Amino acid sequence: MIIGHTLYGRGSEGVIVCHGWFGDSRVFDPMLPWLDADTFTYAFADYRGYGKSKSMSGGYTVGEIASDVLALADSLRWARFHVIGHSMGGKVVQRVALNAPDRVKSGIAVTPVPACGARFDDQTYQMFAGAPESDEKRYGITDFSVSGRLTPRWVQSIVRASRETSTVEAFRGYLPSWAREDFSAEAEGLKTPMRVIVGEFDPKLSPEVMRETFLAWYPNAELQVIGNCGHYPMQEAPVRLATLIEEFLGRHK
Repeated sequence: MIIGHTLYGRGSEGVIVCHGWFGDSRVFDPMLPWLDADTFTYAFADYRGYGKSKSMSGGYTVGEIASDVLALADSLRWARFHVIGHSMGGKVVQRVALNAPDRVKSGIAVTPVPACGARFDDQTYQMFAGAPESDEKRYGITDFSVSGRLTPRWVQSIVRASRETSTVEAFRGYLPSWAREDFSAEAEGLKTPMRVIVGEFDPKLSPEVMRETFLAWYPNAELQVIGNCGHYPMQEAPVRLATLIEEFLGRHK
């Protein structure tokens, strides 16, 4: 069974887009009007337990998502394609490129979790582990991820989306894989062209972390920092993110 997805555009360049832990692919909606629908076709994927795939169960791992992404590409008859991922989805980008380096033209990792995982201390991990059952913890995590800069109404909208668009089982299930699994030794040296995009005010997945991971591991990786932005560029700076995405994709068609 192919995971649920939403197609946008009619161009010859295929792009699969992978969302994060908090909510389904609709998190990217503010960016849609600014994408080049004539050049690209975007497939916004929903993982098992999320969005259009909410009824699909699974093992809830990054590796499973990567396999589902490749199956989605097969179903779309995309022999080669680009892959974009946000946060947890940024770790998926690396896994897909490792699994099928000959098929991935380029990868874009947006405020991404590195291949080594999140490197949380025990206290932080327990905070995240409590989030599936606690909207208060979901709120705290989201607010922290943008350095407490944004209106509570926006933070509440992310919490609500995470609750409504994913099952508790899936939300809980993906955490160990994206946060703790470490395949960095395998990933080091990956030659896929990769653009890493982070926000100036993302406190954990900062430019410094990206230089120590992505830029240290991948010889063809480059870093872009969006000013006055936290962990959700597609919500906080959608026009700028769309610009940075398509500028890079255009160089690797």
